[in-house]
Order: sequence, then C-alpha cells, then structure tokens
Amino acid sequence: MDDRSETPKITQEMINLFDDYTHLTLDRRKFIDNLAKLAGSVTAATAAAALMASNTQAAGLVAETDSRLLIEDVVYPGAKGEMRGYLAVPADATGPLPAVIVVHENRGLNAHIKDVTRRMALEGFVALAPDFLSDLGGTPADEEVARGMFQNLTAPDVAENGLATIAWLSTHPKSTGKVGAIGFCWGGGTVNNLAVASPDLLAAVPYYGGQPQPESVANIKGRIMAHYGGLDERINAGIPAFEAALKAAGVDHQIFIYEGVNHAFNNDTSAARYDKAAADLAWQRTIEFLKQTLV
Repeated sequence: MDDRSETPKITQEMINLFDDYTHLTLDRRKFIDNLAKLAGSVTAATAAAALMASNTQAAGLVAETDSRLLIEDVVYPGAKGEMRGYLAVPADATGPLPAVIVVHENRGLNAHIKDVTRRMALEGFVALAPDFLSDLGGTPADEEVARGMFQNLTAPDVAENGLATIAWLSTHPKSTGKVGAIGFCWGGGTVNNLAVASPDLLAAVPYYGGQPQPESVANIKGRIMAHYGGLDERINAGIPAFEAALKAAGVDHQIFIYEGVNHAFNNDTSAARYDKAAADLAWQRTIEFLKQTLV
C-alpha cells in the first residue's frame, strides 16, 4: 500500500494501539510510526487516526440553541480556586430538579461532553459538566494539549474539586439537593472515586472507567451502575476485583458489559469506536437508574 491508497479498514489492533497512545504513552510520533506499519503508510495511518479520534466538528445530538434548554457557563468555588462548568436545565421546569454531574474524558470539557450534558438536561435533570482542568487554566481548544495536561492533575485535587462540585450543585436553587454523577473514560474513573469519597453522591454511573482500590469500595454509600465495552481489555481487567468488593461491601450495584464494542463506545464523535446500539441501551439504562435513584 502506498501513500495514494485509500484509508484502510480500522482493525482491532489499530484501536488497541490508539487506546494505548491516548491513555498510556501520549507519544504521538511513536503511535503514528506503529500505526503506519499496520495501515501501510504514514498517510493512511494519519487518516485512520482521525477516524479513531473524536471529531471536534461533529454536530452533536442536541443543538446548543435548543429552545427546550437554559444553558450557561458557570463559575463556582473549587478546592483551591474557581471551578468552571457548563450548566444545562430544562427551560420548562416549574420547580427544583434532581442534579447530575457529567464528567469529561481525558480531553477535558469539550463540545461532545457539553452535548451529553444537554442530553442529560432534556431527561429532566439539572446537568452540570465541570472542567477539571480549571486549576490549570481550563480546557484548551487543542485536544492533544488537553490530554497532556491530565498528567499534571493529582488524585487528591481531583477528588476535592469533585466534592466541591457536589456541594455547589446540591445547594443550587434549581436543584432538589439529590446529586448523581456520570462519567466517561477518565471521567468514569473519577466518578468511581467520587462515590468512594462522598456519602452525598447518591448515584454513580461510570462508563469504561478505572476502578477504585478494592479496599476503598466499602466507603461507597450510593448506588453504582457501571458500563464497559467487551473489547476493552485494559479497563476490564479491573472488573472482577471491583465486583467482588462491591458484593462484599453490600453496595447496590449493576455492571453491564457490552460484547463486541470498544472503549469509548458511547462517544458518537469517534467514527471507529462508537457503537450506537450499545450506546443507546446504556443510555436508556442510565436514565432509568438515575430517575429511580434521584427523583
């Protein structure tokens, strides 16, 4: 295959390579070199990488101008300074609503997560997507730069800013005070850790997120619903210990594994990894779970 060839079919080996790059090495040159060996050329590798990455120009499922929503950028007290966030509320709400925190992937508070936040608000929640890069100046436009910034976050600071977010949202005038959280990838792991750290988090929904240490699981007071892609070997390796710890601690939990789909299967801006059937089913289960727990 030469540089004039069409973009190759995305294989599982390519997706695994991309997953290692985006979560472990962050070495783009090495990633493209290795991907070129699979794709046949650097040009084909670059095209394949674009299909696996998120499309920052994707329109999303709910328009920013949707008249059913009231949307605003907010600032609230964090652990060390100001936290920034994206808040969406149903425009026709006649009283307080339960609240859901939407935690971003390791690319920060981008257009896709804002879209998910709007979707959550349309389900009848006060939805807030915090920017966990706020202490570092906020999420930049370049997702490659954003991804690298996560190396400068510490687990204690993330937890403290998460607790501050729960506290602010629970006392928001449009909130009933009942708070849940949903998170994706890095955000899924963050939601798991928030469930450990906060007795006030009533519902936690991690999507393909890293699991907390088994010995800390007994601290979880809320309910857990976890979603995993069946092909996501890196993250799934932690499921058995997590599930055993949840059972031992008597934590109310559900774990769903969607066979044949990848890490980030919910991200509709990633053409190669998105799986609509799995994403729709996981979303349906998530909304039912949040309504049962928070309403």
